[in-house]
Amino acid sequence: MFSEKKEKNTVNPGTGQNRINEGTSLTGDINSKGFFRIDGTITGNVTTPSKVVIGKSGIIVGTLKCQNADIEGSFEGDLDVAETLTLRSTAKIDGEVSTGKLAVEPGATFNASCVMKGSAKESKEINSNSSNPYDRQNRSKTTTKETTQS
Repeated sequence: MFSEKKEKNTVNPGTGQNRINEGTSLTGDINSKGFFRIDGTITGNVTTPSKVVIGKSGIIVGTLKCQNADIEGSFEGDLDVAETLTLRSTAKIDGEVSTGKLAVEPGATFNASCVMKGSAKESKEINSNSSNPYDRQNRSKTTTKETTQS
């Protein structure tokens, strides 16, 4: 008459929040499926298919791979953001950055080489078009060929 249904309280991976509080220091690699908020210090690699927020007191030295990043603190190393990287006015970035979109507030320190994802394909298409009459390199090559043939 009464059913013995037991409800399972499961948390969907990717919806949970991970937090590294101020005063906490971690060394090593971190892999997670959930959102990250970092106010402490991490030395190593952080990988997540979700969003990472580095607070004002947060520091990462190493590699960060994530979907989106919002940085107020410090980052040093290789930063690979699939979609949007937002640098707040207190952010300090040193290293190499690869991102889809970049938003930088005035005051942020950005000492990095940056590659925008999707731009490599576009630049290959532009460079492969050798018949562009306004391309200086093509005009100088044509002029050089014409003068050597005369």
